[in-house]
Amino acid sequence: MSYEELRSAVKMTEPREMNNPGKIYFKDQYIFINELLKGVHVIDVSDPSNPQNKGFIEIPGNVDIAIKDNILYADSYVDLVSIDVSSLSAIAEVGRVQKVFPYTLPKYNEKLPLAKLDETKGVVIGWEEKSVRQEIEQRYYPNYPRWENFTTDKSYASSSMGGMVETTFGVGGSMARFGLYKDFLYTINAYSLLTFKLVSNSEVNLLNTTNIGWNAETLFITDNHLFLGTQNGMIVESLEVPEKPVQISAYAHMTSCDPVVIKGDLAFVTLKGGTTCRGGTLNQLDVIRMSDGYTKFTLLKSYPMVGPQGLGIDDELLFICDGDAGLKIYNAADPMTIKDHLVASFPSINAYDVIPVNNYLFMIGENGFLLYDYSNIQDIKQIGFIPVVKKA
Repeated sequence: MSYEELRSAVKMTEPREMNNPGKIYFKDQYIFINELLKGVHVIDVSDPSNPQNKGFIEIPGNVDIAIKDNILYADSYVDLVSIDVSSLSAIAEVGRVQKVFPYTLPKYNEKLPLAKLDETKGVVIGWEEKSVRQEIEQRYYPNYPRWENFTTDKSYASSSMGGMVETTFGVGGSMARFGLYKDFLYTINAYSLLTFKLVSNSEVNLLNTTNIGWNAETLFITDNHLFLGTQNGMIVESLEVPEKPVQISAYAHMTSCDPVVIKGDLAFVTLKGGTTCRGGTLNQLDVIRMSDGYTKFTLLKSYPMVGPQGLGIDDELLFICDGDAGLKIYNAADPMTIKDHLVASFPSINAYDVIPVNNYLFMIGENGFLLYDYSNIQDIKQIGFIPVVKKA
């Protein structure tokens, strides 16, 4: 796709089926669900028992989003775009920062060599395989992530259901690579943390790019700190000066995929092994106590899991997407006995991320978008569903 096509592609279209859903984001009465590399489904959940698919925002190359006020910030291949979503009938791109993200490729057969790529012509949106004779210059291109490489700013995301009071910030899932804090947007790629200043609805400035090592996957903002989940551990950055995050500590673990959520002085980290994360068979939940201003870490306990991915916490309830073992809900009041306090489990659901907010759980999985009511923890029940339609 040429850069000209890419930069004129954002638009609102009719609702469409979910075929390849990615990350989820909650703001006011809407759930925004990424369709990998295509755009965003907009789901109205003002009536949680009857979620309504209201439309689709076409954003080529999109994987991550975040929303402040009525502006949706999204990656679009190499660009960051700002989209006014105050009126679904008048969705409009209002700003764009060009070429701030790495030139990244859709998934391909890595057993085959890549032909020469001319990055000046545009972005790669697909592949064909054929035999040619060509001199190849080896170069590393990152692949767009899926569930394994995907957290929420609960401190600044006070969302509500029912009356649907509008909020400043939305709520992301635990796989997010975009995070909002005051007038700043933070994004991560495999090796860098980017800090953007949100000057106005139409003006976003890239302030700095900080090297954070390799294999950064997720971020979580709370208590003026930024917590980065990486394949090698957790990095803590101070946002005392939000224009320039400063690393103050790091916690190392075995190499694995690593979403993290924070509650008070506790960090809940799911470690998932497998070929994508090069973590062997390591699958577990780690509970870590942080002290001395998030500079000291004590591993309280590790719990074996099947294939954990996204997770979320609401007061004492801990929600874990545990791969083929399904959704598990624990009372985590005592971090030393979490496994002994299973509140509910839904083993038939293979999910990758959740957002718990105000007694409703929004979840995205292989089979679609599901909505649960957990206002009565003795009777947690599914109340809404939008299926994924697999293409042949």
